Amino acid sequence: MECVTMTSRALALSLACLTLAGSPLCAQDKKPDPNLEAAKRPLAILESADWSSLFNGKDLAGWKPTEGYKAENGLLICEKGAKNLFSEKEYADFAFTFEFKLEESANNGIGIRVPADGHAASDGMEIQILDHNGSRYNGVATIDGKERKVSWLKPWQYHGSIYGIYPAKTGYLKPPGEWNTETIIAIEDHIMVIVNGAVVVDAFLEDLTPVDGHEHPGMKNKSGHLMLAGHSDYMEFRNLKVADLSPSPAQLKSEVDNTPPAGFSAIFNGKDLSGWKGLAHNNANERRALTGDALKEAQAKADETMKAHWSVKDGQIVYDGAGQSLCTAKDYGDFELYVDWKIPPGADSGIYLRGTPQIQIWDPWDPRKKDGSLPVDAKEWVEQYKNGRNLGSGSLWNNKRTKNTPLVLADNPPGEWNQFLIRMVGDKVSIWLNGKLVVDRVELENYWDKTGTIPLPRADQIELQHHGSELFFKNLYIRELPY
Repeated sequence: MECVTMTSRALALSLACLTLAGSPLCAQDKKPDPNLEAAKRPLAILESADWSSLFNGKDLAGWKPTEGYKAENGLLICEKGAKNLFSEKEYADFAFTFEFKLEESANNGIGIRVPADGHAASDGMEIQILDHNGSRYNGVATIDGKERKVSWLKPWQYHGSIYGIYPAKTGYLKPPGEWNTETIIAIEDHIMVIVNGAVVVDAFLEDLTPVDGHEHPGMKNKSGHLMLAGHSDYMEFRNLKVADLSPSPAQLKSEVDNTPPAGFSAIFNGKDLSGWKGLAHNNANERRALTGDALKEAQAKADETMKAHWSVKDGQIVYDGAGQSLCTAKDYGDFELYVDWKIPPGADSGIYLRGTPQIQIWDPWDPRKKDGSLPVDAKEWVEQYKNGRNLGSGSLWNNKRTKNTPLVLADNPPGEWNQFLIRMVGDKVSIWLNGKLVVDRVELENYWDKTGTIPLPRADQIELQHHGSELFFKNLYIRELPY
């Protein structure tokens, strides 16, 4: 009897779990939405951004007044017949967040990096705002004797798309009459659009060919105005805010060591190696493959080695030259990083980004050959130029396909402090050394992939490279960029 009862309960539970046809049987079987999951990281990073309001709820301060737009009851209203509303300021790298409410079939857009009085979709870029489910764009057609729903919109016209350039994922726009939340992130060539907590666009412009087959010169703009691109339809906006994510000053003057500037976090506290770990494996691919007990054992051994050779003295990270690289416990993707470093004569080191070599640190004035001897004639001096050291620090020396040498020699002499500002967006790196640009948006190649086909990891640890030399670091500050 008990067995029958158990079976009945199980059958009842199974029936209760049934939902619409094509849906998972039980809620616990439902897989997380990857687009909702993808939005969690950038939105979390943006929580600490320095936001400025672009609408005070009372008037159009901060915008160039134009007919058809007004402030009313805390809302920025685009009236029927209205066209374009430009921000007074121009923005280069930024995050723009806002709420909007559509009427049925309503059409609008957000122009980004648009020149003064320019056209959003060609002179700049236009992020679509559109009730693409509206009756104006959809209908019913008889195909092979059956009635079918059809839409005459192109994929790149749906809400959230970069108009004519890149189509958005759909399924996240709320019905007309409900408030939607949207965030547009533009950092260098990286464009991300998040609609109601889901990533619908995540694209790098330099990798794209516009899907509509037309020229879009605005894709190359470095900065421009924000713009509400009205299409004569009524629409309401509220809570418009912008965060400036432009490059930080090329050189930072720290009055107090290991005290981060506004917008940055210290990844070295000046007292101990909290937040750092040893290098679990010299090969990043094999390190990433470690799991379970094998990872714990490898990391424990690496941490022992780290503690034996890396230490903190007088507010500085000091390395004795006899161990392995020092790694952040946290993985980082897109970011800006200030690093102060000092080396003795003839030393060699570097900064690994996403576990990948390397931004070079070395002594440009070291004349030694590989065997440690000195050049004896002009020919041998010239041969020394092949190792790249004499060209200066900051280079991506392990690159094979793209540029691997610095634009200028900007090092201070050995024994003096130097400072990097490192900015990484996607797989592109810009580097300033002592205030001078030495690398300008150069691809960091995936050193661990010898085929040249596997992209750089999207996030991984930052490493202070061991290369058998005494080293000194301080003032390590990071600002994570949303991606």
